[in-house]
Amino acid sequence: MKNGIREILYLHLQTSERFVLSYGMTFREFTYSLNQPLQNILLLKAQFEEAEFNRNTLLEFVPREYVAKLVKEGVYGTGDFCWIDFDEEMGLDELDGPEIAELLYLGHCKNHLHIPFYRKLNNQFVYLAHDDGWFNKVYYRSIDSFYRIISNLFPLKLELLKLDRTWLGMKKKNEYTQVPGDVLLMLSRLMEEGAVFSFAGIQQNRSRLEIPIWVVGDFLNMDDMLEVFDDAKKQPPAAKLIYQRKSKEWSVIIQ
Repeated sequence: MKNGIREILYLHLQTSERFVLSYGMTFREFTYSLNQPLQNILLLKAQFEEAEFNRNTLLEFVPREYVAKLVKEGVYGTGDFCWIDFDEEMGLDELDGPEIAELLYLGHCKNHLHIPFYRKLNNQFVYLAHDDGWFNKVYYRSIDSFYRIISNLFPLKLELLKLDRTWLGMKKKNEYTQVPGDVLLMLSRLMEEGAVFSFAGIQQNRSRLEIPIWVVGDFLNMDDMLEVFDDAKKQPPAAKLIYQRKSKEWSVIIQ
């Protein structure tokens, strides 16, 4: 996996259409940040050896008992990885031609003809990625789900970075708390403009940790986003997400 995917998180929130473009959040991180495990997932563009075939859609799906194996194996570097979750296979069998055509369009073009939430599937997400973690576009039935996932994602990323070590080099036991929803809402305007959270740029001391945030704009091409970010980070950040070690509380400073 490219190191840059671990070093920054780009989020561009499109509230009106209920999707988020991102760089730096992988399928594994996404699933680990869910409050409830995924049910079955219909593969719009992806392959998995344990997948089963649905005769109505002519697409493969991953039953809930194999989703954890898919997460463990990882999907980075496989090209397109596109899926939609669903409750029961009966729902797949009830989809009509226009609905199946919409799903095929989603997987092929990574865009919607209609907001892609289906009563027959009761799906909560549509996950459309290329080189997972490099370019991800996720639709959320409720945008509140996005905030809950991001709330869990920040402590997960900090744990993976292993920022806290003792003088012997051993990792301290330090469970970062979830970022409260009201703190994330303070950053919603920046995310709607396209914001980069830099984990490589973290400043820390014994009492606190600061994640700098830059606004870079709206991008579909993540190479272009990274190029703009390289220039933007030469300037002071637009905001900082701050974690107090003693109280384990989060706050935001908007510059």
